[in-house]
Amino acid sequence: MRIYFLGIAGTAMGNAALLLRAMGHEVMGCDQAVFPPMSTLLEEAGIEIMQGYSADRLRELDPDLVVVGNAYSRGNEEVEFLLQSRSIDYASLPEVILRHVLSKRRNIVITGTHGKTTTTALTSFLLEQANANPGYMIGGAPLDPEKGWSVGQDGGAFVIEGDEYDSAFFDKRSKFIHYLPNIVVLNNLEFDHADIFRDLQDVKRTFSHLLRLIPSNGYLLVNSDDENALSLSELDFTTVYRVGLSGNSDLCIGNYETTPLGSRFDLFWQGKLWQSVDWRLTGLFNARNAAMASLAAALSQTEDPLGFDLKSLDGFRGVKRRQQIRVERKGLTVIEDFGHHATAVRDTLSALRSRFPDTKIVACFEPRSNTSRLEIMRAPTIEALSNADLAYIGAVKSGNSVGVELMDTSSLAADLREAGTEAKAFENNEDLYRALRSLAGTSDGKTLVIFFTNGSFGGVIDRFVSLCQEA
Repeated sequence: MRIYFLGIAGTAMGNAALLLRAMGHEVMGCDQAVFPPMSTLLEEAGIEIMQGYSADRLRELDPDLVVVGNAYSRGNEEVEFLLQSRSIDYASLPEVILRHVLSKRRNIVITGTHGKTTTTALTSFLLEQANANPGYMIGGAPLDPEKGWSVGQDGGAFVIEGDEYDSAFFDKRSKFIHYLPNIVVLNNLEFDHADIFRDLQDVKRTFSHLLRLIPSNGYLLVNSDDENALSLSELDFTTVYRVGLSGNSDLCIGNYETTPLGSRFDLFWQGKLWQSVDWRLTGLFNARNAAMASLAAALSQTEDPLGFDLKSLDGFRGVKRRQQIRVERKGLTVIEDFGHHATAVRDTLSALRSRFPDTKIVACFEPRSNTSRLEIMRAPTIEALSNADLAYIGAVKSGNSVGVELMDTSSLAADLREAGTEAKAFENNEDLYRALRSLAGTSDGKTLVIFFTNGSFGGVIDRFVSLCQEA
């Protein structure tokens, strides 16, 4: 089958294209902006990437199927051609993955407001290390496994990141509704994606729809420390296991401590020690990601989790842009993190504060996502950034802002200063970069600069990393 991806350069779309290419399909696609590493991976696989959009080009290519990314809507030239001509079949990415991949697999769907990509990578890594030959599709660029996708074996386990965002402009259901789960991981639950959900109850509603799809011989793994997640877990049609810090959890995380190189903790399955973990990831939230992944991987292979080997956890290296250390030298550490929701920012800063004591922490925060840029997130953002010594706040992304109140970053900085954290808001990324330049040559004392964004601060991160490496 000849499959054309409208928006091929995104991480999820790109990994899906690579997966379908490996399954024997002829794959091609287009995008407006194409950058490494995804562009490199696609080109190395022999997948043609076309710049921009053209109805004439799409007509000439005449693919069997067009995968429409959820960033595209009415008005796009190729979308309008598909709707008017009705000559080419089209579908959302989740629908295509369902048709061609998930329909005959035992699917592990990783969900939650935070930690999906890391937990998906962890589950896939553990199954690979157990020689289970899993299939998987990860919504990021993992260090482990070595790539973001795998075909795996027919009828075997398939691990997929279950995003609650909508599927396409013509299918407003959450992506994960398409994923035919055998096992669902519900890691946490908060209000997010304010552009498509009205409130927390609206978010809960879509998650409850997913849970209804778990078969009687499947499992729900739920965070026992999260009241929002627990409120959805009273199910009488499938097995529910609780994972968390509380002693009544089926899988309990105990003896957590931060170390100079990461953290260590123990996992207890129904009161019995399963594994002691000493790894390079920091934060109790990452320990929970590990616990969820361990149980999901084990239950996909055996009814007795204690029989599943977790020794490989110690070697897990993580995912790019999740506490990824970009610069590490005497006196200066630079970290890039995909965190954009206030809770993720707060928990990451708290973890770094424990791991890097006596260090000045400079947090650069870009209010870019459709939730983080809203005024309603002011209070939790103040709480989050108060964990830093200095907060640099980037410009608010202004697109698609009709009918919403955007965050006043100058007032946010003032509130932070009043709360005891030095802070400054910038009107543009170039001004922020100029403020950062003085930190690039730091060699005495201890300074940690961390960038929080689901974007790139307009290229500031890479520019600052290069400057630090040259200093």
